[in-house]
Amino acid sequence: MAIYGATLLNLALGLAVLTQIVLFMYSYRLVCVSSDRSQNASSKEYISIHVRRRDERLFHVGQRMALGVSMLVTLAAATLTVLLVKSAFEVDYVAHFTSKETPLLYKFAALWAGQAGSLLFWLLILSIYSAVVIFQNQRKRSDLMPHVIVVLTGVQLFFLFMVNFSTNPFTPVNADFIPSDGLGLNPLLQNFAMALHPPTLYLGYVGFTVPFAFAIAALVVRRVDAAWVRGIRRWTLFAWLWQSIGIILGGWWAYNELGWGGYWAWDPVENASFMPWLTGTAFVHSIIIQEKKEMLKTWNMILIISTFVLCIFGTYITRSGAVSSVHAFTADKFGQLFLAFVLVIIAISAYLVISRRQVLKSTKRMESMLSRESGFLFNNVIFVSLCFAVFWGTLFPLISLKLMGREISVSIPFYNQIAIPIGLLLLTLAGVGPLLAWRRTSKESLIRNFSIPLVIGLGAIAVFFVMGIKSIYPLMTLGLSFFVLGTISMEFYRGIRSRTKRFKENPFTALVAMTSRNRSRYGGYIVHLGIVFMFIGFVGKAFDSEVEATMSRGDHTELAGYKFTLEEVVEKERPNHKALVAELTVKKDNKIVDTLNPEFRIYFPRTNREQQHSELDLQTGIMADIYTVFSGADHTRGLYAIKIMINPLVWWVWLGGYFLVAGTIIAIWPRKKKE
Repeated sequence: MAIYGATLLNLALGLAVLTQIVLFMYSYRLVCVSSDRSQNASSKEYISIHVRRRDERLFHVGQRMALGVSMLVTLAAATLTVLLVKSAFEVDYVAHFTSKETPLLYKFAALWAGQAGSLLFWLLILSIYSAVVIFQNQRKRSDLMPHVIVVLTGVQLFFLFMVNFSTNPFTPVNADFIPSDGLGLNPLLQNFAMALHPPTLYLGYVGFTVPFAFAIAALVVRRVDAAWVRGIRRWTLFAWLWQSIGIILGGWWAYNELGWGGYWAWDPVENASFMPWLTGTAFVHSIIIQEKKEMLKTWNMILIISTFVLCIFGTYITRSGAVSSVHAFTADKFGQLFLAFVLVIIAISAYLVISRRQVLKSTKRMESMLSRESGFLFNNVIFVSLCFAVFWGTLFPLISLKLMGREISVSIPFYNQIAIPIGLLLLTLAGVGPLLAWRRTSKESLIRNFSIPLVIGLGAIAVFFVMGIKSIYPLMTLGLSFFVLGTISMEFYRGIRSRTKRFKENPFTALVAMTSRNRSRYGGYIVHLGIVFMFIGFVGKAFDSEVEATMSRGDHTELAGYKFTLEEVVEKERPNHKALVAELTVKKDNKIVDTLNPEFRIYFPRTNREQQHSELDLQTGIMADIYTVFSGADHTRGLYAIKIMINPLVWWVWLGGYFLVAGTIIAIWPRKKKE
């Protein structure tokens, strides 16, 4: 089957090249026709004949060829999946990332576990998106679609070159025999969250290709009004949603699998996913102004181009080996090809933006600094500033290596010193923005709208100060969180009160009805509510505590009012590993709270590929998590290394993630036609 998969990829590459040629021929003809409109009568006669005949055969051929590329890529990905499930160890990729003992779920996950497979998976998602875009727009946006397909197929073409010539997943094993077993999946990746994290993140990464393609098409045909923005709004939110889910799942995996007690470490690969999320979030807010006010056209173009470039750049960081990360793939020569692709995208995009600067000019200006437009703009500037800071911190080790000959790493305190104040500004704007009016906000409106939320926020600061929280940043975060909760609650209260008075509905019916009729607005408020809950969870990091102890059976240790006793350590044999399972009894006030079972695992025991791995166990609570790690063992002497942490408020981070996802789904969900 491997040879069929390789053949499918070769055919897809050839068909993608032909698609580009056909659509360039058609697009060039359209450009010529468009440019001749203001010239002599003979050219006008030519145009009228062209329009009357509606000779779009080249376009339809290119459209169908693009669908053919997507179909061939899908078949190739399906072929590799079958090879992984069947454990076809004659294929090098299969032999490296699966084994006979690998559970079925992780054989599927092996598709994106390595370089070659992950690039094919990237290409698969793009192919599915491209097919959906073509089917969605068969009878509309005829001026944009030829150029949209050219951009989508162009990106496909790059990845097809990569998987065909640089890192082909169907390459046979370089040996005279077929291995009897494979190396198996990295134990760190044998986790349910990690099985979901890469595909969800890729759905976001690749999803931003669609609005980018429409942006380039709009620049080419000089149609940069609000129409193209409305056309890609749901695509943008869809990509942003999956990017958000991917980041949250990545944090959840790190928290539950790596054993260091945190969910975000400002790792270069984490940053690579965070940067396009920041500019994508700015774009999601900014297009609202262009839709409603026909403003910020240039800004929106720069934002969506930057988001797509950062998605490709993030792929480069992950795969080039240029940075050290627990998430990164091994170094590979084709990282430079990714960097070259990024530079080509920047060059083409910059040329189009500069050459279309006249049509990108906005005719309207902001009338007041106290307006919703200015609130959105300040919000965008802060998002982009944070993105630049993260970008600089991520690349600084590489820059220092090139300029000074030694790599200077940027640690977590650098990012925290920048991100915490900027994050508080963003949290403030999340509360202020909804209360500002379009064009200009009056003094009376400011007093009326902000009085109650300010009292709630200041009251929260006073209460938490009395409770013993004296640090400035935690106090400010909690105060601002309650301020934003107050503004969001007031918006929902006003809407519900209006409907109950007008339509005599009960509060719940009014809530559902007003949310259904204005899904973008109230879905956005629910997303902001999720962000507030996340910030409350972030406060907990200031109060983490931990202890490490070497214990034997019957020993105990204490932390934050809890008593931990190691009751027993049991050895268990499992299909692909053996494990030492600890039984830790947790007591508080002499009452048993829980029994936790962290594990110390050995994968591929009794082989030269033996790998040790700690599988933690935790109890999750609204106020704090009890987090235990079995980090080492001297089983013959009965000594075991146990690390215990108390992590406050982490539960609120995951709750905020649920609200963020729910709010985005509400905002995306299409309204019924009768609405």
